[in-house]
Amino acid sequence: MRRAHSMPFGAEVADGAVRFSLWAPSVREVTLMIDGAERPMNAEADGWHRLTDPLARAGSLYRYRIEGGLSIPDPASRFQPDDIDGPSQVVDPTAFAWTDSEWRGRPWEDAVIYEAHVGTATREGTFAALTAKLDHLRDLGITALELLPVADFPGDRGWGYDGVLHYAPDHAYGTPDDLKRLVDEAHRREIMVFLDVVYNHFGPSGNYLPTYAASFFTERHQTAWGAGINFDGATAAIVRDYFVHNALYWLEEYHFDGLRLDAVHAIADDSSRHVIGELAERVRAGLPQREIHLVLENAANEARWLDRDEAGRPVLHSAQWTDDTHHAWHRLLTGESDGYYADYDDPAGHLGRCLAEGFAYQGEFSAHEGAVRGEPSAHLPPSAFVNFLQNHDQVGNRAQGERIGALTDPAKLSLARAGLLLSPQIPLLFMGEEWQASTPFQYFVDFADPELSKAVRDGRRREFGSFGGFAAEEVPDPTDAGTFARSRLDWTEITRSPHAEVLAETKALLQLRHDQVAPLTGTPFRGANCRRPGPDTLDIRWDFAGGTLRFVAHFGAGEAVMDGPGSAGMIWASPGIEAGSDIRLQPWTGAFLVARS
Repeated sequence: MRRAHSMPFGAEVADGAVRFSLWAPSVREVTLMIDGAERPMNAEADGWHRLTDPLARAGSLYRYRIEGGLSIPDPASRFQPDDIDGPSQVVDPTAFAWTDSEWRGRPWEDAVIYEAHVGTATREGTFAALTAKLDHLRDLGITALELLPVADFPGDRGWGYDGVLHYAPDHAYGTPDDLKRLVDEAHRREIMVFLDVVYNHFGPSGNYLPTYAASFFTERHQTAWGAGINFDGATAAIVRDYFVHNALYWLEEYHFDGLRLDAVHAIADDSSRHVIGELAERVRAGLPQREIHLVLENAANEARWLDRDEAGRPVLHSAQWTDDTHHAWHRLLTGESDGYYADYDDPAGHLGRCLAEGFAYQGEFSAHEGAVRGEPSAHLPPSAFVNFLQNHDQVGNRAQGERIGALTDPAKLSLARAGLLLSPQIPLLFMGEEWQASTPFQYFVDFADPELSKAVRDGRRREFGSFGGFAAEEVPDPTDAGTFARSRLDWTEITRSPHAEVLAETKALLQLRHDQVAPLTGTPFRGANCRRPGPDTLDIRWDFAGGTLRFVAHFGAGEAVMDGPGSAGMIWASPGIEAGSDIRLQPWTGAFLVARS
């Protein structure tokens, strides 16, 4: 099986030659520099420069010279063997032989997501090393591996959100074939693979587009990263195509099963058809025979993107990461109330609303934001929401990068773990969470520019040095290779206590999810409600065509007495909890019950 995505950008191998295409509307002359030779490109309409070279081949190294001066990599490069400032390499995607020709994906309701940063998920930090961990994920009960962004970013270490060459897997992780092999092997184990993509900005180093395609950006929209990407101006069609083709490229040429779109609330687009809507429509139309899943990060809580059709399938996007659920759990578990946690002053109530309705903020005023936030979401099924107790952001954006296991009591975390993995929303585990890894996940970068490195280092220390008891010099230096090294998972922990016990608990919960919860969530959703027998007590019921799932939990002091199980069977409970005519819960205990239709 051979796969290739055809697109108007970049270098395309066909018929014994290579066609090169660069959109450079700000300049008149472009020269292709390839394998030591120079060839003038043909200037065509609408800012395109093209050339078909019969001597080029897969493996050829090339750059574009702009009007006799600056030499740049291809913005649609398929590979950068020497990083973002080096030459691009011609890749023939049909050279890779896939073995997953029968794979069509899995239903979204099956998803149990494992979020991983390739560079720190293993000691080697490569696609190949992560491939070797797929058996662990399968045996754990993971059905979807989600990779932090792999689009080529500056240097050898970074989170991936500073990518500037969106079509090139980062050289530090391996080759394009290594990434394809990871996806192919995951599919052989019936594991979906998702990719995090960043369409709201480019990184601060290595973005040459403004020098030859100034209209790729616009001053009409300002973002946290500077001028906005031009999704709605005079030349927006080509800009939008760059990103829509990028989505299709990863889904088709690399056979990814889905994408997570980073911070779509930061994508400024005043056109009548927002780019994330166009992207979803073209993906759905272009790959109708596959189970493709599009997930949003959207701080605006815009439920409109998550609508379902009459059959209950996503019209555009499959789900959204729900920070609200995380923030409620986090405040319950830690008591922290700084920053955005201040908005969750009734954490049990906010958690109950999230689990029953999706968002905690559905149009209410957010004191932290200083504005109204969110849209009504109770009409959406639980599968429209991805829940988590931690992720790369929530861990890595702490000063020391501590995981939730370092911040709360194990008994409390045990209840939260069950609440995450047995609730009907789509659960996400951050790499190492399955065994409560002790290693932090800290913020790290690798910029060659010393001034940029200094700015990042000083900014990080200013951000955290003024609170939380940290002196500025105690905040880890993002540019220090040691910060990256500390963030690598230590897989030897899984055989030692207490990590081995947590791993066994996580695996048992995921087996319960597969056996007891999935048969319900695979049937049509009928609705949900949340009762609060006390201020720190929740009683949540989700009704499906196949039956009812119930979660009872008590987070306060003393004993809480709940209604009995009736005809429901208890599938999980905290130690010491039994179901008689009523359910008696001690502090930080809970239970899940199922009644079949």
